Amino acid sequence: MGSVLLVIHLLACIFLVAVILLQRSSGGALDGLGGGSGASNFLTARGTGNLLTRTTAILAVILFATSISLSLYYKGMSRPSGSILENAPAQSEPAAPSAPQAPVSGK
Repeated sequence: MGSVLLVIHLLACIFLVAVILLQRSSGGALDGLGGGSGASNFLTARGTGNLLTRTTAILAVILFATSISLSLYYKGMSRPSGSILENAPAQSEPAAPSAPQAPVSGK
């Protein structure tokens, strides 16, 4: 369930950014991406504005809904008590090098 919500949330984020960039602005944004006059090839300027405004509003509602749903879903998940550092495995200190031993000479 959480994975599905997360995928929907990410897709809504990507599409929301794309739709916002497609809207007409003073800099032009990505309005001319469709070639020539942009999205106005199949819609009037007013129709394009209404379509992009409605799409932005719908995607924003989906984004907020999935954000709230994900926060409620993961709220009930169990977390380990304490901090990460307390649960980390203890590291052993390396052994100090031993002093070199004198060679044994045998007769």
